[in-house]
Amino acid sequence: MKNTKEKILTAALALFARQGYQATSVSTIASELKLTKGALYKHYKNKEDIFTSILKKMGLNEEQIIPVKADAGELPFEKEFFDAVISVDPYNYFGTDKDFPDDKLLPFLKSGGYVYIAIPGMKKDCHDNLPRELTLSRNAEQLDYIHDAKYRSEIVSACRDADVISVSEMESNEEVWADWLKQENEYAVGDRRTMEAGGGKYLNFIKIVLKKK
Repeated sequence: MKNTKEKILTAALALFARQGYQATSVSTIASELKLTKGALYKHYKNKEDIFTSILKKMGLNEEQIIPVKADAGELPFEKEFFDAVISVDPYNYFGTDKDFPDDKLLPFLKSGGYVYIAIPGMKKDCHDNLPRELTLSRNAEQLDYIHDAKYRSEIVSACRDADVISVSEMESNEEVWADWLKQENEYAVGDRRTMEAGGGKYLNFIKIVLKKK
């Protein structure tokens, strides 16, 4: 029978795969196992500690996880370098180009590898008539990078070199936004005005999962 530590890792891995790392909170993991957060913290310090433990269990170490801060259109790596690619937030800015995945991202992924993307989105595109709440923190040009799941699905469905596994609204949207709004960067601070005015009813987070052919 699995002990509690192993059950936490199993539940967390399933949640990360289903709704994304960013969208999964410690509260969500604890709730999945009917544990209190305090009980979970007896075994792991935080979500990062859980994730690192999962990697170790898979035979991976931190040296095999490569954080990348580079021009998304000119990645400085050999072709088929990565086993998987995870993108959080920046995909908003280049994800409107239907050719981007095939031309700029998938060449660096090994065959059978996965792309996991988590981005802020709209529940339904409303760019033709932007609600006042959304314009409290961003102008029309900035909001043009944020779209609904239907729009994202149409874009990635054009991929020639990958199968679309999933494009959908993430679970735990409220928790994800709460985590984002705690940040002190200018965008998070600005988004607080939108959320305080009720703009959350228009917004969500979207997950995209692709598998390279």
